[in-house]
Amino acid sequence: MAASPAARVLEVETPTGPARAHVRRPVNAVGTMVLGHGAGGGIGAKDLTAAARAGLDCGWAVVLVEQPWRVAGKRVAAPPPRLDEAWLPVVQALRSGRGSLPGPLVLGGRSAGARVACRTATALGAAGVLALAFPLHPPGRPERSRADELALVQGLPLLVVQGRRDPFGGPQDVGLVLPPSGRVVAVDGDHGLSADLPAVVSAVRELLVELAR
Repeated sequence: MAASPAARVLEVETPTGPARAHVRRPVNAVGTMVLGHGAGGGIGAKDLTAAARAGLDCGWAVVLVEQPWRVAGKRVAAPPPRLDEAWLPVVQALRSGRGSLPGPLVLGGRSAGARVACRTATALGAAGVLALAFPLHPPGRPERSRADELALVQGLPLLVVQGRRDPFGGPQDVGLVLPPSGRVVAVDGDHGLSADLPAVVSAVRELLVELAR
């Protein structure tokens, strides 16, 4: 396994404050995967780290984005519209100017970060979306479904990696509301996806290999 390229940290001004993009770009990268963190943790989440490693192993540039609320040291995540407002300029900055990262572009993240990716994929010209532990509904509240956010990913490959015991919605629940271009991979574990990281890596690799063809 090749050594991981060193991370380059970029600070990007957004309407909600500065965000940080941790960029790893292999030589001759075949595409770019940009991942966002969840509402309860940062870019060090185990499933995000596993997905990033899978991307680098496939020759993709990988960017882990810290939302402004996290950079500012706050403990409570910003509301969804504010997350989108911060995410859009970060991805646009990564894809423009000198040293812009190559396409195809995959947007993704875990939990709240997966929701952001689904909501913004079309506007940012993504070629595919990776949703790790998509929070289909709050625990115990299936009537408060977020299926409409998954439906926004129309005509693009959408991969959802979901824990079989996820209280925010299991793989079968997610599978029932996916758009035609989406698929769900069930892995052992709960919302953290840490019980079977090799399965997470395998699923991510399959998506990236498909998109690089």
